[in-house]
Amino acid sequence: MTDLGDDRPRCAWATGTPAMLAYHDTEWGRPLHDDRALFELLTLEGAQAGLSWRTILDRRVAYRAAFHDFDIARVARMRDAGLEKVLAESGVVRNRLKVFSVRDNARAALAAIEAFGSFDAFLWGFVEGRPVVNQWTRREQVPAVTEVSDRMSKVLKQRGFKFVGSTICYAFMQASGMVDDHLTTCWCHAARG
Repeated sequence: MTDLGDDRPRCAWATGTPAMLAYHDTEWGRPLHDDRALFELLTLEGAQAGLSWRTILDRRVAYRAAFHDFDIARVARMRDAGLEKVLAESGVVRNRLKVFSVRDNARAALAAIEAFGSFDAFLWGFVEGRPVVNQWTRREQVPAVTEVSDRMSKVLKQRGFKFVGSTICYAFMQASGMVDDHLTTCWCHAARG
Protein backbone atom coordinates (compact mmCIF):
# COMPACT_ATOMS: atom_id res chain seq x y z
CA MET A 1 0.00 0.00 0.00
CA THR A 2 1.12 3.56 -0.56
CA ASP A 3 0.68 6.79 1.28
CA LEU A 4 -0.09 8.69 -1.91
CA GLY A 5 -3.83 8.08 -2.09
CA ASP A 6 -3.74 4.97 -4.25
CA ASP A 7 -4.29 1.65 -2.53
CA ARG A 8 -3.23 -0.71 -5.32
CA PRO A 9 -0.56 -3.12 -4.06
CA ARG A 10 2.94 -2.31 -5.30
CA CYS A 11 6.56 -3.25 -4.88
CA ALA A 12 7.73 -1.65 -1.62
CA TRP A 13 10.52 0.43 -3.23
CA ALA A 14 8.00 2.35 -5.34
CA THR A 15 6.29 4.17 -2.52
CA GLY A 16 7.26 7.49 -1.02
CA THR A 17 7.19 10.06 -3.80
CA PRO A 18 4.88 10.69 -6.74
CA ALA A 19 7.84 10.42 -9.14
CA MET A 20 8.85 7.00 -7.83
CA LEU A 21 5.25 5.84 -7.93
CA ALA A 22 4.78 7.02 -11.52
CA TYR A 23 8.08 5.44 -12.61
CA HIS A 24 7.09 2.11 -11.05
CA ASP A 25 3.57 2.16 -12.48
CA THR A 26 4.34 3.30 -16.02
CA GLU A 27 7.93 2.33 -16.86
CA TRP A 28 9.78 -0.13 -14.63
CA GLY A 29 9.53 -3.69 -15.87
CA ARG A 30 7.65 -2.80 -19.05
CA PRO A 31 9.33 -4.09 -22.21
CA LEU A 32 11.18 -1.26 -23.94
CA HIS A 33 12.35 -1.55 -27.54
CA ASP A 34 13.48 1.96 -28.46
CA ASP A 35 17.23 2.44 -28.98
CA ARG A 36 17.30 5.97 -27.57
CA ALA A 37 15.25 5.04 -24.49
CA LEU A 38 17.39 1.95 -23.87
CA PHE A 39 20.52 4.10 -24.07
CA GLU A 40 18.95 6.53 -21.61
CA LEU A 41 18.20 3.77 -19.11
CA LEU A 42 21.67 2.28 -19.43
CA THR A 43 23.15 5.74 -18.80
CA LEU A 44 20.92 6.40 -15.80
CA GLU A 45 21.61 3.00 -14.27
CA GLY A 46 25.34 3.64 -14.62
CA ALA A 47 24.93 7.06 -13.02
CA GLN A 48 23.11 5.43 -10.12
CA ALA A 49 26.14 3.35 -9.08
CA GLY A 50 26.64 4.10 -5.39
CA LEU A 51 23.54 6.30 -5.23
CA SER A 52 19.80 5.84 -4.88
CA TRP A 53 17.48 5.54 -7.86
CA ARG A 54 15.44 8.43 -6.43
CA THR A 55 18.51 10.70 -6.73
CA ILE A 56 18.88 9.83 -10.41
CA LEU A 57 15.16 9.97 -11.16
CA ASP A 58 15.04 13.48 -9.67
CA ARG A 59 17.83 14.49 -12.10
CA ARG A 60 16.45 12.78 -15.18
CA VAL A 61 15.39 16.02 -16.87
CA ALA A 62 18.90 17.44 -16.37
CA TYR A 63 20.43 14.29 -17.88
CA ARG A 64 18.18 14.58 -20.91
CA ALA A 65 19.17 18.21 -21.40
CA ALA A 66 22.89 17.57 -20.87
CA PHE A 67 23.00 14.58 -23.22
CA HIS A 68 20.86 15.77 -26.14
CA ASP A 69 17.80 13.77 -25.08
CA PHE A 70 20.02 10.69 -25.37
CA ASP A 71 20.40 10.93 -29.13
CA ILE A 72 23.11 8.29 -29.42
CA ALA A 73 24.87 9.76 -32.46
CA ARG A 74 24.93 13.30 -30.99
CA VAL A 75 26.26 12.05 -27.65
CA ALA A 76 28.96 10.04 -29.46
CA ARG A 77 30.13 13.28 -31.12
CA MET A 78 30.35 15.28 -27.87
CA ARG A 79 33.75 16.85 -27.33
CA ASP A 80 35.67 17.01 -24.09
CA ALA A 81 34.73 20.69 -23.73
CA GLY A 82 31.03 19.79 -23.90
CA LEU A 83 31.46 17.12 -21.26
CA GLU A 84 33.36 19.59 -19.06
CA LYS A 85 30.41 21.95 -19.42
CA VAL A 86 28.07 19.15 -18.29
CA LEU A 87 30.24 18.69 -15.22
CA ALA A 88 30.27 22.40 -14.43
CA GLU A 89 26.77 23.58 -15.21
CA SER A 90 24.19 20.82 -15.23
CA GLY A 91 22.14 19.03 -12.61
CA VAL A 92 23.71 15.65 -13.31
CA VAL A 93 25.84 13.75 -10.82
CA ARG A 94 29.21 15.46 -11.08
CA ASN A 95 31.41 12.43 -11.36
CA ARG A 96 33.94 12.86 -14.16
CA LEU A 97 34.22 9.14 -14.93
CA LYS A 98 30.45 8.72 -15.11
CA VAL A 99 29.94 11.80 -17.29
CA PHE A 100 32.71 10.91 -19.74
CA SER A 101 31.49 7.29 -19.85
CA VAL A 102 28.25 8.45 -21.47
CA ARG A 103 30.15 9.43 -24.62
CA ASP A 104 32.17 6.19 -24.55
CA ASN A 105 28.94 4.22 -24.20
CA ALA A 106 27.31 6.12 -27.06
CA ARG A 107 30.23 5.21 -29.30
CA ALA A 108 30.02 1.57 -28.21
CA ALA A 109 26.25 1.64 -28.79
CA LEU A 110 26.76 2.90 -32.35
CA ALA A 111 29.15 0.02 -32.99
CA ALA A 112 26.56 -2.42 -31.58
CA ILE A 113 23.87 -0.90 -33.79
CA GLU A 114 26.09 -1.36 -36.82
CA ALA A 115 26.82 -4.97 -35.88
CA PHE A 116 23.32 -6.04 -34.78
CA GLY A 117 21.00 -3.68 -36.67
CA SER A 118 19.76 -1.93 -33.53
CA PHE A 119 20.71 -1.38 -29.91
CA ASP A 120 17.43 -3.10 -29.08
CA ALA A 121 18.36 -6.29 -30.95
CA PHE A 122 21.78 -6.36 -29.31
CA LEU A 123 20.51 -5.94 -25.75
CA TRP A 124 17.37 -8.04 -26.00
CA GLY A 125 19.46 -10.86 -27.45
CA PHE A 126 20.63 -11.57 -23.91
CA VAL A 127 17.09 -12.74 -23.05
CA GLU A 128 16.36 -14.21 -26.50
CA GLY A 129 14.00 -11.34 -27.29
CA ARG A 130 11.47 -12.23 -24.57
CA PRO A 131 11.02 -10.86 -21.05
CA VAL A 132 11.93 -13.14 -18.18
CA VAL A 133 8.89 -13.06 -15.89
CA ASN A 134 9.86 -13.99 -12.36
CA GLN A 135 7.44 -15.11 -9.67
CA TRP A 136 8.91 -13.47 -6.58
CA THR A 137 6.61 -13.16 -3.58
CA ARG A 138 9.03 -11.31 -1.28
CA ARG A 139 11.54 -8.53 -1.91
CA GLU A 140 14.33 -10.64 -0.39
CA GLN A 141 13.98 -13.15 -3.23
CA VAL A 142 14.85 -10.63 -5.95
CA PRO A 143 18.52 -11.07 -6.94
CA ALA A 144 21.01 -8.27 -7.50
CA VAL A 145 22.77 -10.22 -10.26
CA THR A 146 22.14 -13.31 -12.38
CA GLU A 147 24.12 -15.42 -14.82
CA VAL A 148 22.55 -13.40 -17.63
CA SER A 149 23.53 -10.05 -16.09
CA ASP A 150 27.05 -11.42 -15.55
CA ARG A 151 27.21 -12.37 -19.24
CA MET A 152 25.74 -9.04 -20.35
CA SER A 153 28.26 -7.14 -18.24
CA LYS A 154 31.17 -9.12 -19.66
CA VAL A 155 30.07 -8.61 -23.27
CA LEU A 156 29.34 -4.90 -22.80
CA LYS A 157 32.75 -4.34 -21.24
CA GLN A 158 34.41 -6.24 -24.10
CA ARG A 159 32.59 -3.95 -26.52
CA GLY A 160 33.90 -0.82 -24.76
CA PHE A 161 30.99 0.11 -22.48
CA LYS A 162 31.75 1.55 -19.04
CA PHE A 163 29.81 1.50 -15.76
CA VAL A 164 28.19 -1.78 -16.76
CA GLY A 165 28.94 -4.14 -13.89
CA SER A 166 26.63 -7.07 -13.34
CA THR A 167 24.51 -5.26 -10.72
CA ILE A 168 24.04 -2.29 -13.06
CA CYS A 169 23.17 -4.64 -15.91
CA TYR A 170 20.57 -6.45 -13.82
CA ALA A 171 19.01 -3.16 -12.71
CA PHE A 172 18.95 -2.14 -16.38
CA MET A 173 17.28 -5.42 -17.34
CA GLN A 174 14.62 -4.83 -14.69
CA ALA A 175 14.07 -1.22 -15.74
CA SER A 176 13.81 -2.02 -19.45
CA GLY A 177 11.43 -4.93 -18.98
CA MET A 178 13.88 -7.60 -20.04
CA VAL A 179 13.14 -8.96 -16.60
CA ASP A 180 9.81 -8.55 -14.79
CA ASP A 181 10.70 -8.48 -11.11
CA HIS A 182 7.46 -6.95 -9.89
CA LEU A 183 6.38 -9.05 -6.93
CA THR A 184 3.46 -11.33 -7.69
CA THR A 185 1.35 -9.25 -5.29
CA CYS A 186 2.06 -6.05 -7.25
CA TRP A 187 -0.64 -4.85 -9.60
CA CYS A 188 2.03 -4.40 -12.30
CA HIS A 189 3.19 -8.01 -12.34
CA ALA A 190 2.85 -9.48 -15.83
CA ALA A 191 0.47 -12.19 -14.68
CA ARG A 192 -1.98 -9.55 -13.38
CA GLY A 193 -2.16 -7.27 -16.33
